[in-house]
Amino acid sequence: MLRSASRLTSKRVAPVAGRSLSTAATRPAVGRVAAVAARGALPKGVPAFAAYLHSTPSRREIVKVPQMAESITEGTLKQWHKKAGDFVKQDEEVATIETDKIDVAVNAPRSGTITELFANEEDTVEVGKDLFKLEPGEAPAGGAAESKPEPPKEESKPAESSPSEQPAAKEESKPAPAPAPAKEDKPAPAPAPKQEQRKQEAAAPAVAGNRQERRVKMNRMRMRIAERLKQSQNTAASLTTFNEIDMSAIMALRNRHKDRVLKEHGVKLGFMSAFAKASTIALKEIPAANAAIEGPGGGDTIIYHDYVDLSVAVATPKGLVTPVIRNAENMNFVDIEKAIADAGKKARDGKLTLEDMAGGTFTISNGGVFGSLYGMPIINLPQAAVLGMHTIKERPVVVDGQIVIRPIMVVALTYDHRLLDGREAVTFLVRLKELLEDPAAMNLA
Repeated sequence: MLRSASRLTSKRVAPVAGRSLSTAATRPAVGRVAAVAARGALPKGVPAFAAYLHSTPSRREIVKVPQMAESITEGTLKQWHKKAGDFVKQDEEVATIETDKIDVAVNAPRSGTITELFANEEDTVEVGKDLFKLEPGEAPAGGAAESKPEPPKEESKPAESSPSEQPAAKEESKPAPAPAPAKEDKPAPAPAPKQEQRKQEAAAPAVAGNRQERRVKMNRMRMRIAERLKQSQNTAASLTTFNEIDMSAIMALRNRHKDRVLKEHGVKLGFMSAFAKASTIALKEIPAANAAIEGPGGGDTIIYHDYVDLSVAVATPKGLVTPVIRNAENMNFVDIEKAIADAGKKARDGKLTLEDMAGGTFTISNGGVFGSLYGMPIINLPQAAVLGMHTIKERPVVVDGQIVIRPIMVVALTYDHRLLDGREAVTFLVRLKELLEDPAAMNLA
C-alpha cells in the first residue's frame, strides 16, 4: 500500500517540476489535507501532499462591522438572521445593527458558509471589529443542508418512543399505588386552602386588572430622540404662536383633483403638499425662519439658507424620524406628495439612510393624523422653527357677519426666540394662513 502511495506521489509531483516546494510552504496545506484524511475522505496511506494536489485551499474571510457614518462609532447587534453553519448568498443580509439614527444591515460580501460568529445579540459592536467568519464557496450539494435537519429527526425518534415509555411509567405507577391512602390525603388538604383563599378574599378588597410590571431597555434610537429633544429644550429659547386656518378652499381643491392625480401620478393628494408649498413661500419672505444658529457656546453664527430642505416628521415603531425633502421650493404639489410618500415608506420599512435624514432647514409635524387638536412641537436643532399641523374640526365662525360652519385647523409655530422675534414668527404664520385659504395665490408668489 505504501509503495502504491509513493508511486502516486511521484506521478502527481512530476507536473510541477521546476518549482521548489519547501517544507515551510507546504506545511499548512499538508495540515489541511491531513485533517481531510482524518475524516476518512482519503484512503489510508496516501501521502498528504499527494492529496493536496487535488484539494482546494480554504480561504476563510473575516467580515468586520461596517462603517456606518462619520459620527457613528458603535451600535447594538439587534439580530442575527443567519447562524454558524448556514450558507449565504452574496449581498444576503446576515445581521442587523441598531444605531441611534438608523438600522444598518450587514450583508455577506460574497457567497459562502458562515463558520463562526464573534458577537451575540444585544452586544455593543464597534466599527471595524470582527463580526463573523465566512468561508467563500458554492452552496453545498444538499448534503450540508440535509444533514442539519437529520439530527432533529433522530432526536424526534426518542421523543416518539417516549410516549411508549410514558404509558409504561403510568402502568408502573398504577400497581405501585399503595398511595391509595395518599389519594385520600390529597382531597383532605384541598378544601383547607380554598377556605383560606375565601377568607383572604373576604378580608382583602378585590383588585381588578393585571398589576404586573415590565422593564425594557430603551433602544438606541429612543435614547437619541430623548437626548435631542432635551437638548432642544435646554438650548433654544422656544416660544409658540398659534393661528386658525379655514380649510374649505384646500379641501375643495383636493376633492376636485385627487382622483385625476391618483390616476395619472399614482399618488394620493393630501394636505401635506399644500402646507409644504405654502411654507416654502413664507420661508422665502421670512428668511430667519429658515436659518440656523451654529458655533460654540450655544452658537455665535447665523446661517441663512437660500433653499428649503423640508424635514417631515414620520412616526415609526422605533420612534420619530425626520426624512428630508431636498429643495422643496422647486417642487409642485404632486412632486412633494411623491417625495413624502417615498420617505414615509422608507421610514416605516426601516430603509432610511443617514443621508435621507441629514440636514433639513425647517420641519413640519402633522399630529392631526392621530387626532391632535392642539400641540406645541419641539424645535429640531439647529433649525429655527417647526410647524405643527393638527386635526380638522368643524366649528362655527363668523364670515361676512354671518355665523357659518367651517372646517378649521389650528396650526402652531414653535420658534427659537434667539433668531426670530415675535413679529417675524406671527407674520410667517399669518402668511401661511393667507396662502392656504386662497390656494391660487401660491401660483402668484
